[in-house]
Amino acid sequence: MEVTVNDNNVDQALRILKRKMQREGIYKDMKIHRHFEKPSEKKARKRADSLRRSKKFNRRRTEKEGRV
Repeated sequence: MEVTVNDNNVDQALRILKRKMQREGIYKDMKIHRHFEKPSEKKARKRADSLRRSKKFNRRRTEKEGRV
C-alpha cells in the first residue's frame, strides 16, 4: 500500500492511509490476530458473522420489498 505526500502535507497523507487501511480491512484483521484464537472460537466467530450478514441482507430485502 502506498500513499504519496504532496507539499509536505503529512497529515493529509496519514488520513488517506488510514482510510485505505480501513477499506482493505486491515484494522479488523489486526484486531482478530492480536491474540491466539482457538479453532472452536474461530468457527463460532465465523458462524456469528455469517448469521449477522444474512440477517442484514434479509432485513434490507424486506425493507426494499415493502417500499415497492
